[in-house]
Amino acid sequence: MEHPPQVGDRLTDKSAPPDDAMIRDWIGREAFEHWSALRDWIDASYPGVFAPDWIYGGKKHGWSLRYKKSKAFCTFVPEYRAFSVVVVLGAAEREKTEAQRDTLSPRLMALYDEAETYRDGKWLKIGISSAAERRDVTELLGLKRPRRAIP
Repeated sequence: MEHPPQVGDRLTDKSAPPDDAMIRDWIGREAFEHWSALRDWIDASYPGVFAPDWIYGGKKHGWSLRYKKSKAFCTFVPEYRAFSVVVVLGAAEREKTEAQRDTLSPRLMALYDEAETYRDGKWLKIGISSAAERRDVTELLGLKRPRRAIP
């Protein structure tokens, strides 16, 4: 007998990538508002740069939505009643983040300081449940890749 989903569970049915309705039902209406707002921000800030693609990470990690051009930009992770974004910061991006330490939120810098540094960079998993947390992610993404000037 299967147990009901728990907060933080991933979408693991690999038969097909999830659609917006499935994501909204899984993460919840409020989290989906943040999901949509962040997707809209990326589309507006980096017009024509990214074609997000669904990737399946197996039964443990399930589905996630990756934004990537030549290198990874960020990955949206839909979890049951939650939404997180993973941002990997390489050496140059860590330098930029360190230089902006005083302007970034204490919460974001605590996540940054606690994240282990691997060979390919620091992997930050940032939970998004408020506009302030969403702003943390947009500031970090702006350091990772400068926004395109909109004519």
